[in-house]
Amino acid sequence: MTITALVFDFDGLILDTEGPIFQSWRELLQRYGYKMTLDDWQICIGSAEGTASFFNNLADKLDQPLDLEAEGPKRLQRELDLIARSPVLPGVKEYIQRATDLDLKLAIASSSPCKWVLGHLAERGLREHFECVLGADDVGVTKPDPTLYITALECLGVNADQAIAFEDSPNGVLAAKRAGLFCVAVPNPLTSQLQIKDADLQLGSLADLTLDELLAKAEEVLQQA
Repeated sequence: MTITALVFDFDGLILDTEGPIFQSWRELLQRYGYKMTLDDWQICIGSAEGTASFFNNLADKLDQPLDLEAEGPKRLQRELDLIARSPVLPGVKEYIQRATDLDLKLAIASSSPCKWVLGHLAERGLREHFECVLGADDVGVTKPDPTLYITALECLGVNADQAIAFEDSPNGVLAAKRAGLFCVAVPNPLTSQLQIKDADLQLGSLADLTLDELLAKAEEVLQQA
């Protein structure tokens, strides 16, 4: 089956938002007596439900109640300031341009809200390239549940064996594989510290292989399946 579509995660795959989000929360929680580690935070990466679970259990870990009304806006501004300094990750623009040249369909399947994803895409001049942009508000449950990917395939009008998913986190890879897609893991500096299993291929960055080389590898694997 020929590959006709690419489905990208957003946070940590197109733009390194995950490092700034982690850093801003770690700085805030440390002021409340909680030294958050990546092991603590990994449940939140790529999953809205994981984030909710983390914060539901947070009170027991703090020396004092967390005043989110006062602290929330400052933490968010810190996060946004860090993200503003982050360039689009290596190889992403080249993949998008080559996919456009090859007339491949493009989608985003993100566990973040659509407004968040669309805003960052627009700021970096990437919005127009994606036929479908799906976020947490489009589905009832996010990654590692496969619904986001299943919905993206429906939006694009392609089958799972016609698409490649690009993910940076264990939750994302699991969601893509549960939906039946060939999945390429591309960890960022934060998620490279986590154990990512089950991806069909793992790259240090999208700059490691051209899209044409990747398509050839994927189709070879799919033909053997």
